[in-house]
Amino acid sequence: MRTPKTSDERKLERAIGLKAIARTAEEMQQKGADPVDIRTFIGGARRKLAEKAPDPEQYSKALDLVNEYTRLASRKR
Repeated sequence: MRTPKTSDERKLERAIGLKAIARTAEEMQQKGADPVDIRTFIGGARRKLAEKAPDPEQYSKALDLVNEYTRLASRKR
């Protein structure tokens, strides 16, 4: 049975992933890749990273925002 990852382990995974994305983007830039291609790569790689190593803090913030919006929207009716 696998033990669940701690918050620190998830943060470390994300940090390693983000560093790898930055390093790859820098290599693409040095090789003369088009800036649009680099931005497209970064966006796609960050989405993949979010799927594999989600950030619970960001999820919590997004959920709070949705709840606040729902509360305000229902109050206007």
